Amino acid sequence: MTEAATALKTTPLHALHVELGARMVPFAGYDMPVQYPLGILKEHQHTREKAGLFDVSHMGQVRLTGADPAGALETLVPGDIKGLAQGRMRYTLFLNEQGGILDDLMVTNAGDHLFLVVNAACKDQDVAHLREKLAGKAEVELLDDLALMALQGPMAAEVMARFVPEAATMKFMSYLSATFKGVPVILTRSGYTGEDGYEISCDKSDAEMIARALLGESEVEAIGLGARDSLRLEAGLCLYGHDIDTTTTPVDGALEWTLPKRRRAEGGFPGYDIIHHQLTEGAARRRVGIQPDGRQPAREHTEIQDANGTVIGEITSGGFGPTAGAPVAMGYVDIANSAVGTPLTLVVRGKPLPARVAATPFVPQRYYRG
Repeated sequence: MTEAATALKTTPLHALHVELGARMVPFAGYDMPVQYPLGILKEHQHTREKAGLFDVSHMGQVRLTGADPAGALETLVPGDIKGLAQGRMRYTLFLNEQGGILDDLMVTNAGDHLFLVVNAACKDQDVAHLREKLAGKAEVELLDDLALMALQGPMAAEVMARFVPEAATMKFMSYLSATFKGVPVILTRSGYTGEDGYEISCDKSDAEMIARALLGESEVEAIGLGARDSLRLEAGLCLYGHDIDTTTTPVDGALEWTLPKRRRAEGGFPGYDIIHHQLTEGAARRRVGIQPDGRQPAREHTEIQDANGTVIGEITSGGFGPTAGAPVAMGYVDIANSAVGTPLTLVVRGKPLPARVAATPFVPQRYYRG
């Protein structure tokens, strides 16, 4: 093992990944499984058809408490946190003063506190940001004693209900405090694949027992980061640091749906003036879905040209979509070339490849709506 490898953090399921024959790679400072012997293509298809179990314990889990944690958090994000009902969750964004996205996150109203899940690569800076900006308004606790897993796919609910019967009737984007084989868990009906499913937060010491129990069900396979990426790309979901970052606003990123009416009217979040101007006057560029012709994928940083050969943007995520049966991508183009159906040229390995702007998601999202 190299010195660099020994410096990597590990999740509570690391030994299980190795036992299952995972190929491990560095990701966000952690030694993580990119694939198992099944292989990325079959792992992707299995999640779409049955249920896949993902280790996402590298993500940051944070508890926010205080007299008014929702009001405090609204000074940092554009989401409607005050209006979030108990037991419900919402996707929102940390913004900087230019309206750029510092991270995307999930926020749950857990009653006496807010429960946040942030990206692994950003969690240290997110916690520092929260502590600095909310000093005197809210207490910020990074929950290092917790693990996190995701069970995703059309059979996820059937499997989860065998262990947590009340999970079957949970609504999409809701939260449940429950027990799994006698140990406490927090379930949210959410995920990052476009499929129905759950995220399971538990004590680190219970993670392996829960993972083995779920993997013991015939419908469930362990799924690595490779298939996680192709699944989220087909679902049109952003990856922080690629499709969104500090240079992109929610309007650039086609995330206007994260800006509810009250917050648009009242403001009070970082970058409000810039974002309000973009909402009223339009932004110069936009994140779009892109469908290359043929079978050759276009990868991140691929140059995008318009019909006249002028450079108008670049690919931010791209690969082959196993369920779509074709290459799929997302990227930024100037606003004049952002309409669905607009012809584009992608420069792949120095060669022009025809493509067009496509609607996202590339495959239907199948979240549970009740």
